[in-house]
Amino acid sequence: MLILASASPRRREILAAAGIPFTVQAANVPEAPRADEDPGQYARRLAREKAQTVRQRNPSSVVLGADTIVVVDGAILEKPVNDQDAARMLQLLSGRSHRVLTGVCLIGSGFEDTRLESTTVTMQSLSDKEIRFYISTREPMDKAGAYAIQGIASRWISRIEGDYFNVVGLPVSLVYRMLSERGCL
Repeated sequence: MLILASASPRRREILAAAGIPFTVQAANVPEAPRADEDPGQYARRLAREKAQTVRQRNPSSVVLGADTIVVVDGAILEKPVNDQDAARMLQLLSGRSHRVLTGVCLIGSGFEDTRLESTTVTMQSLSDKEIRFYISTREPMDKAGAYAIQGIASRWISRIEGDYFNVVGLPVSLVYRMLSERGCL
C-alpha cells in the first residue's frame, strides 16, 4: 500500500480522485531553503526528506513525498505567514506569469526516484480591493504563493502551461507514471 507523506487535503483528494489506493502519514519536516539551493533543488529535497522520514517508520512500504512552491523572479513563495505576507505575494503575482514547481519522491524497496514538475501560470492584474477581499476569505493562508487555483483565485487565472494538478499540489500524471514504472500499482 502506498503511503502519502503529506498532511495536504488537496494531495489526498487528487490521489483519491485518480483511483490510486493510499494511506496518509504526515512527515513534518522543517521547510527552509538552503543558501546554495535553486527553487527546483529545494522542492526536490523537501519531497525526498518527507518521503525518507515516513519510509524510516515504514521500511516495507512504498512512500510518496511531495512539496509544491511558487517561484517568481527567482524568489520562492511558500505559504504566507500572515495577511501582509499574503498581500505581498499576491501583488508580486498580479498581472504576470510565474512557475509552480512540485518535487515528487517515490521510495520503495531498492529504489528512490525524485522528479520535478513545472507549470507556468499567468494571473490577471489584481486591484488592492480584490487582494483585500481574497485575503478576507482566508483561502490564501495555507497555500504556496497565497492562492488556490481550484478556488476563488480561479477567476484571476488567465492561462496555464503544464499540469493543472501540479498547481493544485500534486502532478498526478507524473505520480502515476512513477508508480507504474516501479510496478507499484
